[in-house]
Amino acid sequence: PRQTAFTTDHRMTALSRTSVSRRTFLRGAAGAALITPRLDSLPVRSETGKLLSPTASTEPPMRFACVAFADGVSPNYWSAKGQGEQMELGESLQPMQPHRKDLLVLQGLFNERAHRHRNIHLGRFPNLLSGANVGEAPGELNVGKTIDQVLAEHIGASTKLPSLTLGIEPTELRLEDGLSMLYGSCISWVAPNKPAAKEIYPSRAYDMIVGDGSQRQKDRSILDQVLADVKSVQSGLDAADREKLNEYLESIRDIEKRIDHASSERRLEGWRPTLDKPNMARPDARLPQNVPEHMKLMMDLIVLSFQMDKTRVATCLLNNDLSAMTFEFLDGVRGGLHADLSHHGNNPKVQEMYMKTNRFHVSHFAYLVDRLKQIDEGGKSIFDNSILMCCSALWDGNVHDASQLPIILAGNGGGKLQTGRVLDYLKSGDENRRACSLYLSLLDRFGVELPRFGDATKRLAGVMS
Repeated sequence: PRQTAFTTDHRMTALSRTSVSRRTFLRGAAGAALITPRLDSLPVRSETGKLLSPTASTEPPMRFACVAFADGVSPNYWSAKGQGEQMELGESLQPMQPHRKDLLVLQGLFNERAHRHRNIHLGRFPNLLSGANVGEAPGELNVGKTIDQVLAEHIGASTKLPSLTLGIEPTELRLEDGLSMLYGSCISWVAPNKPAAKEIYPSRAYDMIVGDGSQRQKDRSILDQVLADVKSVQSGLDAADREKLNEYLESIRDIEKRIDHASSERRLEGWRPTLDKPNMARPDARLPQNVPEHMKLMMDLIVLSFQMDKTRVATCLLNNDLSAMTFEFLDGVRGGLHADLSHHGNNPKVQEMYMKTNRFHVSHFAYLVDRLKQIDEGGKSIFDNSILMCCSALWDGNVHDASQLPIILAGNGGGKLQTGRVLDYLKSGDENRRACSLYLSLLDRFGVELPRFGDATKRLAGVMS
């Protein structure tokens, strides 16, 4: 949103008629002035008076997307060797065959805290994108902020939606082994005790991306009423309840910020999105009952959000941990994902069915890659300006092995991601094979340079040029 200077008198020359620096003054009626920090989002004018947008750029922006699935892979089929067009992919990765030169297969990376957690499912799933320890206190949530939400915090102000968090199966609130199934339903976490709201209805996700603003006004009106009611009871609360109420109010403020940001107009100079209006119809309001159609719609919505520049950060969880999703639409596959297929007991027939579910998940990642490759934005595709990730939280779902993670990357990262390769870190030592080292490297590519992320303080060798 465009910023202006605040003043209680008329002695300050209007920003629209003068050039201001990134450091300016807030003036009071008595003439006192308070100098502000450097305000990088404040519009400034050149000496000729032309407004210069702080986001103006002739280069397309970078995007990040993660497509994740639950209950691990079958290691016998999840394999790759060789380079470029000669790369040989195992059965599970076959959908990526057309994209081998744009693929980076990472082997041997792990999240140490997940690997050592006593809970073989919920202690190893929600920290897939954070590497944080999963808390086990009864009735409490505790897991680290994920890479997508760190990105959203730093680059999300440039778009209508700081991030887009999608899923296929509903968020679950039941307990499993004494832990909340929120752990098993969410891979994106805004804060240690706050998962990002996952949208599973394609129609609602479409409205978030495309919405005309009328619903935002209704939401704002409701929030105003809620805040008025809440504040009226504050004075009668004890300290503990006031703390709980303040946490609730913070959630409300977060929603307010999103509504205000979504309703503001952002002036773009230089690069512009390739779409001003959606090129797909609004999906049916009902929750899709056809799983392949549902997943494909979610990939299409990620593409739409990137093409319209409504967000630059997206995640999609294809199924929850401990999922009972069935795959009868795949030839010869019967039974639920977790109990019947991932725990195949080394039965060759069941193991092959499990592999087919892995391949099915990868096929949607390949579909996303293919769609983004087809969208040109000034000599490069959106794919060229993206880093895309496909992963699961277990290496061998049959035995809950989290000693390494199945991770593949695609996209050129603006020319910095070295693809067409297979990198194996398994024997590099634990300090040199942390998934969070990869996340630090990816964050760097987006201009978010942190001294530490999760359990890592150094970048992953060999990924970026």
